[in-house]
Amino acid sequence: MSMVTLIFIGIIGLLVGFLVLVAIYDLVQSKHTILRNFPVIGHLRYILEGIGPELRQYIVTNNNQERPFNRDERSWVYASSKKENNYYGFGTDNAIENELNYLIIKHSAFPHSPPPRGPEELPTIACSKVWGAARGRAKAFRPESTIYISAMSYGSLSAPAVEALNKGAAMAHCMHNSGEGSVTPHHGHGGDIMWQIGTGYFGCRDEEGRFNLEKLKEVIARYPVRAIEIKLSQGAKPGHGGVLPAGKITEEIAAIRGIPMGVDCVSPSSHREFTNVDEMLDFVEMIAQATGLPVGIKSAVGQMDFWQELAEKMVDGKRGVDFIVIDGGEGGTGAAPLAFSDHVSYPFKTGFPRVYREFAIRGIADNVVFVGSGKLGFPQSALLAHALGCDMISVAREALLAIGCIQAQRCQTNKCPAGITTQNKWLMRGLDPQHKSVRFANYALNLQYEIMELANACGVPHPSLVTLDHFDILGEDFSARSARDAFGYEPGWALPPQAEQERLWAEGKGFQAKARAKSKAALSAAE
Repeated sequence: MSMVTLIFIGIIGLLVGFLVLVAIYDLVQSKHTILRNFPVIGHLRYILEGIGPELRQYIVTNNNQERPFNRDERSWVYASSKKENNYYGFGTDNAIENELNYLIIKHSAFPHSPPPRGPEELPTIACSKVWGAARGRAKAFRPESTIYISAMSYGSLSAPAVEALNKGAAMAHCMHNSGEGSVTPHHGHGGDIMWQIGTGYFGCRDEEGRFNLEKLKEVIARYPVRAIEIKLSQGAKPGHGGVLPAGKITEEIAAIRGIPMGVDCVSPSSHREFTNVDEMLDFVEMIAQATGLPVGIKSAVGQMDFWQELAEKMVDGKRGVDFIVIDGGEGGTGAAPLAFSDHVSYPFKTGFPRVYREFAIRGIADNVVFVGSGKLGFPQSALLAHALGCDMISVAREALLAIGCIQAQRCQTNKCPAGITTQNKWLMRGLDPQHKSVRFANYALNLQYEIMELANACGVPHPSLVTLDHFDILGEDFSARSARDAFGYEPGWALPPQAEQERLWAEGKGFQAKARAKSKAALSAAE
């Protein structure tokens, strides 16, 4: 055997040994899901990701072309969740002057000074309304965070994913919506829960699939449920029941939901317990009186007669929902027929103002907590939602990106490579809830921090005090149109109740006074 052959065999041996060691490391480590699920070859993704900007600049797409989330958006979520540098250099790569409906935030010449905090301390922004207070609910409360995790069920998501999100919610002091698959043991890791009740009444149904109040109360007694959300529809497939494929149904999921094994779990497209607004309000009041919890609804926006009738029936104050979650047609974590996801229901920026207007013109908007949903998990989008009248923001796919989603768009196949939307045991093991919970918490806190920074730049101490007067929308011929005119809002709309406005301004002025005093003291000491 020649020396060259021996050297060649030695090199191959070293390479194989090196790859074996890399594979062992990848399988043992728990920080990176993709490497744990796909040892060795998973490194190719990170290598390509690292040189991606250069490749795309000359060969493929730019940073703003991919959907549903472009590369800039995903990179910002990833960096925020990992506490990495989420700044961008060399100016914007958006064609600002050429894009219709481009949003501009009008900053103040005299920004508001933020409250003092430590270098590593990120704020939570408390909701400007108390959930359930307007209707005197026994368990009314003020959420510590204006951000919460939107509805994503156990079954659609894996157990480690649900656990990671719930632990992260506890760290970020925000709520976690259970999704219509019911509250489960995987939600019991410290995060406050909003229980979503869908058309299947999972977790609170009898053997015939009808709603069962006693089972509802049993679950509430076991978990920290702070509010009940009745789902009428969701942005991905409004007017179409949810589907959990048989391949994703385990014995645990079947037991929790009260469904059989081996067949697809298909939720009805509408509720059996009510068929009109009157009956729905009776259902809401029945649950609220039995539990003391705030009770609200979630819906996408289509025909407006429902919203007009709901607002009209709430004017007398005798019955009503405590909160309304509006889901945009661009939202949706679950799989849906293409026609439904592409064409059914209004996008958020069209649908939400139509609903808010019905309550504002009747003078009852202060009595409802409004929540926005549908690609709002970015600072500028969330701030606009606040200016439109949202008191809270729910995030879904952005939360999944924070815990490792790579936008593979294989959610419906049970083959999610990141272990998030699958019940495959090998893929699930790659997702370590301990690491990923921290990543979600980092994302949620960084999101609130930048929302507050934008609000402060507008000269106000809380995002709920930002109005549509703080926004312009760019159009043709370098024109700029007032957002208030574009959305047709009256002065005073979308602001919190007057007492809350005064409280927020008083707190903000107090922070500013302390900041000025601290600066003067430091200056005197220096002299």
